[in-house]
Amino acid sequence: MSEYHDYGSESPQNQTQSSHVKKLHRTDRGRIVAGVCSGIGEYVGVDPNLIRIALAVVTLFGGLGVGIYAIGWLLIPDEKSDTSVLQHIVDKQQSRNRGTTDWTGEHKPPQS
Repeated sequence: MSEYHDYGSESPQNQTQSSHVKKLHRTDRGRIVAGVCSGIGEYVGVDPNLIRIALAVVTLFGGLGVGIYAIGWLLIPDEKSDTSVLQHIVDKQQSRNRGTTDWTGEHKPPQS
């Protein structure tokens, strides 16, 4: 009548493919400003409004909440992107500077 299923006999390859890796990212769902609080709330598993309230309280008592939010916006990537805003700016600057200095460190015009 009952069937026997050996759930522990999956191959290691199937186990790694079926496991979901949780990533911290800024979300579009529940976004008010940049999605930092909604992304952190989703990652931690709490209501984003609690995080917003905590940041508001920290902002009122010292102003640190605005800085924390700005750092989160710079470092946490958007859910549509794999890189953060800061990483995008650094990559853009590096690609702009590539090939513009010689071995002495002096700037030279880009080669056409």
